[in-house]
Amino acid sequence: QLRIVESGGGLVQSGGSLTLSCAPSRFTLKPYAMGWFRQVPGKDREWVACISTSGAKIDYADSVKGRFTISRDFDKDTMTLQMDALRPEDGGVYYCAAELLGNTRPTQCSVASTKYDYWGQGTQVTVSS
Repeated sequence: QLRIVESGGGLVQSGGSLTLSCAPSRFTLKPYAMGWFRQVPGKDREWVACISTSGAKIDYADSVKGRFTISRDFDKDTMTLQMDALRPEDGGVYYCAAELLGNTRPTQCSVASTKYDYWGQGTQVTVSS
């Protein structure tokens, strides 16, 4: 069974940093655009950032722009979300997701969760004030 494995969540004080990572199990991330979403209880899953298969296209939600950095390591076949200057409202369960686009759309990544084909199990991020 194809899975995405996330790591790196935890508890941090406001203003602190965390790094989330995601890695594939039994497949390669190379033909997939990747995204991060977060969810808090009672609310819909919210898009945070995405990166295309080539890495050339990166996009962020306005709420995290300038504080979060998404990247992918093609040698290690992993994807990372560096989160700096964290705020209490950044807390939630963060999900890594993969959207199969292949080589035909190397500069595309999606905002809509319905576009993504595989999801990680989620990792909890808590930011204390």
